[in-house]
Amino acid sequence: MKKFVNDVELLLRESLQGMAAAHSDLLSLHLDPTFVTRKQPPQRKVALISGGGSGHEPLHCGFIGKGMLDAACPGQVFTSPTPDQMLAAATEVDRGKGVLFIVKNYAGDLMNFQMAAEMMQQPCATVLVNDDVAVERSTHGTGRRGVAGTMIVEKMIGAAAEAGASLEQCKVLGDRVNSRTASMGVAFTSCTVPAAGRATFDIADDEMEFGVGIHGEPGRRRSKVRPAQELVDELMGAILGDLKPKTGSQVLLHVNGFGGTPLIELYLLYHCASQLLEGRGLKVARSLVGNYTTALEMAGASITVTMMDEEMKSLWDAPVHTAALRW
Repeated sequence: MKKFVNDVELLLRESLQGMAAAHSDLLSLHLDPTFVTRKQPPQRKVALISGGGSGHEPLHCGFIGKGMLDAACPGQVFTSPTPDQMLAAATEVDRGKGVLFIVKNYAGDLMNFQMAAEMMQQPCATVLVNDDVAVERSTHGTGRRGVAGTMIVEKMIGAAAEAGASLEQCKVLGDRVNSRTASMGVAFTSCTVPAAGRATFDIADDEMEFGVGIHGEPGRRRSKVRPAQELVDELMGAILGDLKPKTGSQVLLHVNGFGGTPLIELYLLYHCASQLLEGRGLKVARSLVGNYTTALEMAGASITVTMMDEEMKSLWDAPVHTAALRW
């Protein structure tokens, strides 16, 4: 294993200490339990908290700040944070208008955030993100995973909360954005969890995992590597088949890297996807390209499409100032 590590057990703590120092104008780091908060949030707003296993940076700590999250609870790499982290974060950032948890649909995250919500005394609600169309919708088991669409949900709710929306309004908005968002990804390599010391799965040089999750979970199938346009056609076919947008609809197109793919390839994917959307009579109203929901050093990418309306475009354009997003 070749990684910049002093001690595997201290990797998360030392990384968070570095992040807090690099962005000391934005972030405050709390230890025992571990969570990160926004410095000097407005006195009256709904508090937004997200979190999950580390290894997906900049999700979630990189999205703490004006117009997005008030706190994030990072677990160990690919491991859910604990309820005591969430309770401590909620107590720290509650400003009297309630707390909204934004949770990716994974069993550990879902269980621990639910436990925290049940123990809280202040008003709270949860938005569950399940945008990954590689997994079928299901009423049994966990169902669809929360992947790169999580960042889009956090941005939209963050703008609304910053503008003074109520807890109920933020919850309704988050559920609506999630229902209008679909994602799917493909990976060429696995990644190495530092504590494991080896790749999560083995894959040949000429193979890819289609529909992979952000922890390296298997996707729909493994197949031979194909040209980018063919991959985009299949990814977009699944995404648009789920969303079923009407001709003339406006969308946000997000091409997300998993950590090991250069921007030259991500922009190529964006080109292929935007041309496909135009050919389907759909307008790309907003766009975002880069590494925002990663899987350590995994080579691969995902495409996310969100069906936009005028309110959502306005929320997307609202000012944001975080470590990873600023406009």
